[in-house]
Amino acid sequence: MEKVKMLTGFRPTGKLHLGHLHGNIMNMIKHQHEYENFFFLVDWHALSTEYQNPVNIKKNLLDCVIDLIALGVDPKLTHLYRQSDIPEITELTLYFSMITPLSWLERCPTYKEQINQLKSKDLSTLGFLSYPVIMAADILIVNANIVPVGEDQLPHLEITREIARRFNYLYGQYFNEPQELLSQSTRVPGTDGRKMSKSYGNAIYLTDDHETITKKVKMMITDPQRIKLKDPGHPEVCNVFTFYNIYKKQDIKNIEHRCRNADIGCTACKSELADIIYESLKDFQGRRQELEKDPQSIYKILEEGKNQVRKISKLTIKQVREKIGID
Repeated sequence: MEKVKMLTGFRPTGKLHLGHLHGNIMNMIKHQHEYENFFFLVDWHALSTEYQNPVNIKKNLLDCVIDLIALGVDPKLTHLYRQSDIPEITELTLYFSMITPLSWLERCPTYKEQINQLKSKDLSTLGFLSYPVIMAADILIVNANIVPVGEDQLPHLEITREIARRFNYLYGQYFNEPQELLSQSTRVPGTDGRKMSKSYGNAIYLTDDHETITKKVKMMITDPQRIKLKDPGHPEVCNVFTFYNIYKKQDIKNIEHRCRNADIGCTACKSELADIIYESLKDFQGRRQELEKDPQSIYKILEEGKNQVRKISKLTIKQVREKIGID
């Protein structure tokens, strides 16, 4: 019996951070024994926002693969590959672009949010607008069933399903309609309360040392109504409490109680959280340092992943051409 296929991608535009880890990487690792896994680095997607300065994409890609393996992604269980090594994705993107109405892309809330938040970059390009079409091709080139995503990626996944339905309606049933696999921490806030993102400059990176993490946690927004140490806190509006919900869910009632009763000050609470985050990353950082010493082994893993996935992508394109009727 064919295994269910799980697929997810990462943009190599910088180091991985806690938003990536709790957004979907933990889900990927948790379920990697259950499914046939396709985890890949989306360097073409990175160009959609970094086209003016693409010089770091290649190095970031290698760093990202090292991060994933150090976190626990097992290359023996997973097809780990680079998007630009699969040329069939571009051909499928072309076919999908022929059947995708512009209105589907223009109404995408993630597109509007990014345009609004990244004002320092000129994103008025066809490549950025059509990002969801390439993403649909990424997913459907292997006909994935499940996609681990954060909630901000749900609109993109819905466009993928719409494209699959339209293709199946026009040319006959072929593509799956992939479903989301949401993590418990679907939206991890950055130090300023917005979604954690390297583009927003509010991220805590997996490679940050203890001093850096402490400094960043100290910047987090807490309860603005809590002026004095003995003022009762309101954890529902506190950015720090959101992280306790991620790292200390089993003790969350006690943590909420001590805040509401002013048993602990915000400064001490932040210091404690910084220690918790750092301790959670220590083992990963040690494994990462070992992997960095042997970059050739990482390139070999990517080469093996490419060869495995191209067997599937070539078959998909052959069958898609037959469905459309151009072969």
